[in-house]
Amino acid sequence: MNIDEVGQLLDPTPLQIETGYERLPDGVLHIAVRTDMHECTGEMFEWWFRWRCDTQKYVWWHPVDHVSSEWQGDLRDDTHVGSEHVVVERFTGMPAEDLTIQFLAPGEFFTDADYDRAREAGDISCAVVGRIAVGTEIERDADGRVSGGRLLHIGRDTPWGLALRSHFYLGQDLPAMGLSPDQVASLIPDAVGRAILQHAYNEFTYLSRFLPSLHAAEHRDETPPPLPW
Repeated sequence: MNIDEVGQLLDPTPLQIETGYERLPDGVLHIAVRTDMHECTGEMFEWWFRWRCDTQKYVWWHPVDHVSSEWQGDLRDDTHVGSEHVVVERFTGMPAEDLTIQFLAPGEFFTDADYDRAREAGDISCAVVGRIAVGTEIERDADGRVSGGRLLHIGRDTPWGLALRSHFYLGQDLPAMGLSPDQVASLIPDAVGRAILQHAYNEFTYLSRFLPSLHAAEHRDETPPPLPW
């Protein structure tokens, strides 16, 4: 699935690749990860990114791979859009990497009409999307958007919890810079795809184990949580 086909994520029908990775014709590495987050909701998931975890909470999120967490950019309380998560993390046994994750509006990837229709129909209940750059020297385009890869976390509420689909496009901007498919593949080998697939599944499985209780605790004044007995 190429980046211009991600509109398919607004439809809950299973895709050809729900969990796996593929090398696209231009050399970009596409990674897909489906995670079942039991007892979670899309509201909880979006709130987690708006809460902007510090390093301690970032390690809670993935106690094996996550190292440090800082935030920059637009840090309004009512949205994660415009914020940038500056982190150090490992990918399933690989050396720690410096990453900048820039969260953008869904309109970066979907038409407003298609996105609004999917939310109204309940086909999706959350969307956390943006751009990724590796390293400390970050290149940006004329509009300030990070150059590098893309990420999309699209979730749907179900009776048992949140069905989360995560998709990554690594090296998305490299072909436009003149790199051949072989050059892109040499910079981002298949081993990275396997590592990120495992990493993403593990981090959202870890998150699902405490997110419902944490969300209830942080919102107890406006929505008193029911006791479980």
